[in-house]
Amino acid sequence: MTKLRLAIVGAGPAGIYAADILLKAERSFDVSIDLFEQLPAPYGLVRYGVAPDHPRIKGIITALREVLDRGDIRLFGNVTYGRDITLDDLKKHYNAVIFSTGAVHDADLDIPGIDLHGSYGAADFVSWFDGHPDVPRTWPLEAASVAVIGNGNVALDVSRILAKHADDLLPTEIPDNVYEILKASPVTDVHVFGRRGPAQVKFTPLELRELGELNDVDMILYDEDFDYDEQSKAAVASNKQVMVIDRVLQQWRQREVGQASRRLHLHFYAKPLEVVSDGDGNVAAYRYERTAPDGEGGVRGTGEIREVPVQAIYRAVGYFGSPLDGIPFDKEHGVIPNHEGQVLRSGDNERMYGVYATGWIKRGPVGLIGHTKSDAMETIKHVINDQGNWWAPTDPSEQAIVDLLEARDVEYTNLDGWHNLDQHELALGEARGRTRIKVVPRDEMVRASNQLAAPVAD
Repeated sequence: MTKLRLAIVGAGPAGIYAADILLKAERSFDVSIDLFEQLPAPYGLVRYGVAPDHPRIKGIITALREVLDRGDIRLFGNVTYGRDITLDDLKKHYNAVIFSTGAVHDADLDIPGIDLHGSYGAADFVSWFDGHPDVPRTWPLEAASVAVIGNGNVALDVSRILAKHADDLLPTEIPDNVYEILKASPVTDVHVFGRRGPAQVKFTPLELRELGELNDVDMILYDEDFDYDEQSKAAVASNKQVMVIDRVLQQWRQREVGQASRRLHLHFYAKPLEVVSDGDGNVAAYRYERTAPDGEGGVRGTGEIREVPVQAIYRAVGYFGSPLDGIPFDKEHGVIPNHEGQVLRSGDNERMYGVYATGWIKRGPVGLIGHTKSDAMETIKHVINDQGNWWAPTDPSEQAIVDLLEARDVEYTNLDGWHNLDQHELALGEARGRTRIKVVPRDEMVRASNQLAAPVAD
């Protein structure tokens, strides 16, 4: 029987879902799948893109773990595509490759002052508080007043972590260095700005509710934002999610405020104009134009300019994909050009046979984690049907890629190594009365995975 040797680059939910769907699909050939991940641990966005106080969302790891633990997918961690393995290597050893590398960088916000000292991307901050091994261990939390630009779930995650008292994060897997820096934060006010109204926000009810559960944090809303137009009223009446969001916000408007040590302000109808400098290159204020509903679900400018004094600003206006060696890339949208996951060549838009994409690098950073499953099904359908266009590898043996990585002195990790690291982090947490303490430095992750060092706390 024909055998498909498939490489998947990226071991987050998108890559693992794709592997699982293919293995369970009706097909006329055998399958052998290798997952390549640049980090020493799998799970991608779930481990490094979801706030540590989201145990319900992180529970998706259980389902992903069950897929990997079946033993019919090999994992090669700490392997970087373009450096440790190349497209030519994959063509030599596989019939096809699926790229599921996600989108991990911040989208740009083109306004004056966005590059001032004290202006940050939300994705970088999320990577820091999630203990990503490739970002600095420190973070300059020096501001008393902070602005967060965006009305999606990432904006709420960033705002919640900034406003939340560090001790309330101790039940989570938050790394020690992150806890200590958050503990010393002088923040008193976090301002969240969205350009449209409360009925047009992009965050989910679950994320919103969690804001209101913060200890010793007042939720501050402004009456002027709740004079709904007819379009907003219709959205509240017809859409269950919008209805729940409106109900939560209306409840918050009735709360007594003024006793908490920190405040989280929600500002709507605010179009970004400028990050104002203090004259020495530092953030001093956030300037915006007050908007109003345009009657069609959008907003129009009113000409009224407002300014809020802040010392730091975080843009949470979306994620953006990164180019991959030898693979076409759409610089405008941050994705791999494709038709239903079949990668298209630059210039003529013809098929690049043997190369596929799934997840955010395929469709952009939209939708929740669960949406990647249906996305992967679409890509896998083409992988199966494209059998006549697969690559013809010269050495498809499973041992060949192991020999290649070892010949290049790549200190890769495998599934057993992830189990070692997982147990190591759980043991670190148990010793401190916590569920888990995440290991941050890459070299410590690799040593723990390969059992070359005694447990060392972060």
